[in-house]
Amino acid sequence: MHKKHCLALACSLALGGQLAHASSQSEAQGFVEDARLNLLLRNAYFHRDYKDNAADAKTWGQAFITTFESGFTQGTVGFGVDAFGLLGIKLDSGRGRNYRPFFDTDSEGRPVDELSQAGAAVKLRVSNTVIRYGNQFPSLPVLAHDDSRLLPQSFTGTLVTSNEIEGLELNAGRFTADSPMGDSARDPNRLKSIDVLGGSYTLSDDLSLAVYHADLEDMYKRYYANLNYNLALAADQALNFDFNIYRTKYDTGSVAAIDLGGDGQGDRNTIWSLAAKYSIGAHAFIVAHQRNSGDAGFAYDYGDGGASIYLANSYYSDFNLKDERSWQASYELDFAQYGAPGLRYKFAYVRGDNIDTGSDNNGTEREIFNQVSYTVQSGAAKDLHLRLRNSIYRSSTDVGPDLNEIRAFIEYPLSIL
Repeated sequence: MHKKHCLALACSLALGGQLAHASSQSEAQGFVEDARLNLLLRNAYFHRDYKDNAADAKTWGQAFITTFESGFTQGTVGFGVDAFGLLGIKLDSGRGRNYRPFFDTDSEGRPVDELSQAGAAVKLRVSNTVIRYGNQFPSLPVLAHDDSRLLPQSFTGTLVTSNEIEGLELNAGRFTADSPMGDSARDPNRLKSIDVLGGSYTLSDDLSLAVYHADLEDMYKRYYANLNYNLALAADQALNFDFNIYRTKYDTGSVAAIDLGGDGQGDRNTIWSLAAKYSIGAHAFIVAHQRNSGDAGFAYDYGDGGASIYLANSYYSDFNLKDERSWQASYELDFAQYGAPGLRYKFAYVRGDNIDTGSDNNGTEREIFNQVSYTVQSGAAKDLHLRLRNSIYRSSTDVGPDLNEIRAFIEYPLSIL
């Protein structure tokens, strides 16, 4: 029934919308002529310093991420292929301090020296609609691969993406395998299936909305909506409002529900966030509120990807525990206006309370987040990207371990073809 409603909404938008000005397939130059081959060199360091005498996690690695995207053959229906090759090499780690999202471990508990994976997807295009089948990196609010560590997560399945109406993107897909970060196996977590359906619509330069649904077999059914609005105040001043909401119905016996404080018997959850951002020149000030309610907390990465949480207060902690309420105050600075284009800084403070831990109905957690990044703008090292982030996390008993975390990345993209 929900899928019928989504299709009806899509048809309504299509009838009332403006047709895309040109067919992408009619402009195809060919399989080789439009092909792209890129190599991303990523050096990543991770250190999670646990307090209270817990063992630290410390890992350093070098990644080689190669992606190939062919063009489409000419004609009414175009055909093509996408492929990737991943290689991660351990530079430093050891038993007892390895971080699993970087490197899997062997039978003796030692991190592997290297891991690799390759994948490919076939694709066809008609007009402005593309169908892909195979290994992919989906990025949707209800199914999003995680690329925040050394090597990216990938999924295997079918995804249809349609942009027939200007400003409107529709997505529908089914995936049956999940290859997480730090593991070269195709589907170690044995994903049964996840179906996704939805789309986003840009009504104007200042207003956009999105609606999505996902059905993760034996885990949960999820609905998502977003509304984003920009309000220009002056030449260099603006307000942005970003609202996100997820509603989840957990399946009976869902491990995800039980992990987040439910009893596995018809658990439900609603979580939403509202962020307001005031920009003036090089500066931006953000305040956000996030609220969680229901029988369990908000679960994700149970087959829907480690980045499928499009909420304002997600840093080291996601502030997504049962009944949690959280507030954020943050600041961003773009140094371009001070003669250093490519240099950016972000600070955030987030505090959550009212957490139901089972033994306490008023658990708390808080995080101080700092990040500085720089992208080289010109010269031989153009596009070299450096990023350093730090989180200081503290919580009450039964919420989570206190820790300090550092992540450092050096990335250099190379366009080969």
